Amino acid sequence: MIWKCRGLSFDVAKSPLVMGIVNVTPDSFSDGGLYRSTHEAVAHALSLAEAGADILDLGGESTRPDAQPVSESEELRRVLPVVEGIRRYSRVPLSIDTTKARVAEMCLEAGARIVNDISAMQFDPLMSEVVARFRAGLVLMHIRGTPKTMQIGPSYTDVVREVREHLEERLAAAVSAGIDRESIVIDPGIGFGKTLEHTMSQLQNLSSLASAGRPVLLGISRKGFLGQITGRDRAHRLAGTLAVNCFALAGGSTQIVRVHDVAEHVDAVRLLSAIRGTTSP
Repeated sequence: MIWKCRGLSFDVAKSPLVMGIVNVTPDSFSDGGLYRSTHEAVAHALSLAEAGADILDLGGESTRPDAQPVSESEELRRVLPVVEGIRRYSRVPLSIDTTKARVAEMCLEAGARIVNDISAMQFDPLMSEVVARFRAGLVLMHIRGTPKTMQIGPSYTDVVREVREHLEERLAAAVSAGIDRESIVIDPGIGFGKTLEHTMSQLQNLSSLASAGRPVLLGISRKGFLGQITGRDRAHRLAGTLAVNCFALAGGSTQIVRVHDVAEHVDAVRLLSAIRGTTSP
């Protein structure tokens, strides 16, 4: 299965991808405030690239539960210099984690190749035109509500079916807007408007997303449900994160993992690929 991203083609069937997280925010749930300056964020990004990240995902607005929105100008002030700074030193593919079309446009102009939109292009009606014009890679994620409201009593009749149908609908809408189907990846949005029970149902049934015919990205790194199950705080959830991601990758239901701990996941992916025989040991 191929994922096209502005002139790049990833064969995710042959080898899964590790997407490294670079948060340029004061309030992200796990590493908010650690890389607030351009210099710190660029240095961290380059260290993740050195560790083997296939893609770096840059975010300038927290999407943790109850997060406050930031303005377009503030988000650009945070992320655009980081995109430009990374580009001066590395050719690692860059993704911009945003729901704002103007932020996506400016970062794509600066050299990013992918737009990771947690709203699946529902928060900004201009997003589809920007993605189509740049022929960018696109991640469509499921969310119920907004980051500020999503954990207020989330309810589903059948979370697995409803998430799948929503992603299939957004995929069709993206293609209708002129975006190449092979440029699109889907994300079930673990923890975005879901309870622990919903999350467990999703993880147990990730294979149901195969009907969409597109690669699946899983973003569970250090998330709250891991702490609910293990009792570990955010700083000590690497083992839990690896366990879930290896379960999803080994089962073939996931092709891309979005993580804070890149080096450990690169090792895991190499071993899984060697065991499968898709790459040489």
